[in-house]
Amino acid sequence: MRFSAILLIVAVIASTLLIQGCQPVSAWERGNLAKEEMGINPMPNQNAFREHIFNSKEASQGGHSGGGGGCGCN
Repeated sequence: MRFSAILLIVAVIASTLLIQGCQPVSAWERGNLAKEEMGINPMPNQNAFREHIFNSKEASQGGHSGGGGGCGCN
């Protein structure tokens, strides 16, 4: 009985938080939301380049026993 009551309370709180994010968008606001800057990934080329550099540097470090990076400037 106690577990089901706690589960019910958690479900009510979670659904309340999720419902707050649902709001209709007016017609004049849709133009702002359609802009490229509002996208999840507004600059895909730059993000792909940064991710490549990050992965190159992280892969070259090894077991974190020494200094150095992907640039070769130990």
